[in-house]
Amino acid sequence: GWGLFPCSLLVSVRRHCRTLRHLCHALAQRGCACAIVTLVQELVLDNCRSNEGKIEGLTGEFVNLEFLSLINVGLTSVLNIPKLPNLKKLELSDNRISGGLDVLAEKLPKLTHLNLSGNKLKDIGTLEPLKKLESLKSLDLFNCEVTNLNDYRESVFKLLPQLTYLDVYDQEDQEASDSDAEVDGVEDEEDDEEGEEEEDEDPEEEEFDEEEEEDEEDEVEGEDEDEDVSGEEESFGHDGEVDEDEDEDEEDEDEEESGKGEKRKREADDEGEEEED
Repeated sequence: GWGLFPCSLLVSVRRHCRTLRHLCHALAQRGCACAIVTLVQELVLDNCRSNEGKIEGLTGEFVNLEFLSLINVGLTSVLNIPKLPNLKKLELSDNRISGGLDVLAEKLPKLTHLNLSGNKLKDIGTLEPLKKLESLKSLDLFNCEVTNLNDYRESVFKLLPQLTYLDVYDQEDQEASDSDAEVDGVEDEEDDEEGEEEEDEDPEEEEFDEEEEEDEEDEVEGEDEDEDVSGEEESFGHDGEVDEDEDEDEEDEDEEESGKGEKRKREADDEGEEEED
């Protein structure tokens, strides 16, 4: 159930119900709607149904929302978008918006990325209210009629000097990098989470490396001991051979001495016999 979801997993909420109202109703039944809404930073409601320009359930309670996607929801204006003080990126492509952009500066003061591709914007004048969005650095107007005007890009950059990218390209026709296309706050938090995971993994890897080093040292010590034992056996074997040779030499000497003794005895006996004669 929703009530069992840890808060750390609810930073991003994507549409699983037919409308956001159904989602909020499901959360409310479990007594966790208010707590969750204040934690949400990313909300994707693409292809939801709007009712007279309103998305049911989308309210100013999403105070920490940084990314909102309302692609193809049937909006004809932005008048009913609630005040979202921390919103940085707004996706409104493939709707039927033709003007009324002046409310954005009041409701979305920190907006940096705005996508109005595929809407009914026809002339440069409809974009003039965007001058009040001082933090706006990326604006997309693909497939809007205004893009067919002569000197379209030069006119927009002149009208909105705070812009860095128009339709993904800057004034020097350099394409925006992936990092520029992301919302800074959400991207930074994702990087921080990855960094924390890597930091958590590092101690385990270090312990594993230390264990491997200890195993290798034990193996080396075992090999050295085996070599020492074999060396002792070899030396013992050589000593044994030397001892056997020494024993043989002693036996030969004893035989020679006994032979000499017998010879002397025989000579003495012969001399005694001669004297008797």
